[in-house]
Amino acid sequence: MEPAGDFVAIPAGTYRLGSDDHYAEERPARHETVAGFSIARRPVTWRDFARFIAATGYVTTAEQGERPGSAVFTMTAGPVDLHDPRQWWRFIEGANWREPEGPGSAGTLDPEAPVTHVSMEDAAAYCAWAGLRLPSEAEWEAAARGGIGDAPYAWGDRFMPEGRLMAHVWTGAFPWYFARGTPGPAPVGLYPANGYGLLDMIGNVWELTASPFERASACGCRPAVAGALVAAKGGSFLCAGEYCLRYRPAARIGIRPGDTSSNVGFRCALP
Repeated sequence: MEPAGDFVAIPAGTYRLGSDDHYAEERPARHETVAGFSIARRPVTWRDFARFIAATGYVTTAEQGERPGSAVFTMTAGPVDLHDPRQWWRFIEGANWREPEGPGSAGTLDPEAPVTHVSMEDAAAYCAWAGLRLPSEAEWEAAARGGIGDAPYAWGDRFMPEGRLMAHVWTGAFPWYFARGTPGPAPVGLYPANGYGLLDMIGNVWELTASPFERASACGCRPAVAGALVAAKGGSFLCAGEYCLRYRPAARIGIRPGDTSSNVGFRCALP
C-alpha cells in the first residue's frame, strides 16, 4: 500500500464557507466549525491509481457493465448555444482511467496528472486500500481557502494577480477555443500552492467529497445529472469565466455516485 503524497494538517477552527455572490447552490455564506484534520497535498494521480490497480486487480465503474465507457469532453467546431452541454459532452465507449478519450488514447495520459473517469465507488475503494478517506465538503473548502478568510479565490481577491494565471482553468472561448493548447488534466503542481501548501485545490479536475449534494446541479462543465448526488469541489480545466466561474473554494456541483467523466478526480484525507 502506497498512499498518494504527503499530508498537510489543517487547524481546527471556525471557517467561512459558501458564498452569497455567485451561484444559488453556494448560498448562504456562513461560518462553520471544522475539527482539525489532515488532507493530501495533491490529488490522486494516474500513477498513484495505477499502483492501486496493480496491487488489487480492481476494475473501475467505467470498465464494467454492458456498455463500458465514460463521459468525455469534446471541443466544438465553433461557438455554440451554451445552454445545452450535450454539444460538448459525449459518452465514449471504452473511455476509462487507462484510456481517457477512448480506445487508443492511453498515449495522451500524463502519469503525474490527476486520475479521472473514477466514480465515488472507485474513490472509496482506493481510500480503503490506502487506509484513507475522502474529506467532507466542509473540510475540503476550509483547506482550499488556504488560511484566507473570505476572499472569492483561494489566492485572494483577484482572479489573475499581476496578470498571473493561478490555476489550470479554461482560457479562450468555451467550448471551442482553448488558448493554451489542448484542454485536459495537467500534471499536478504547475500552478502555485495555496496558503497551506496544497496543490491544485482549484482547477484541473473536480474533486469528490464524502458529503451529499442537496440541490439539482446546473453546471455545463459537467453532464446534466439528477437523483441522489455527492458534492464535488474546486472546478476543473473546463471552468470558464464567461460560463462556469466555479474556480473558487465556495463553488460546488452535484455528481451521481456512479457517474464518471474526464474532469473529475479525488483527493484523500487521513482517517
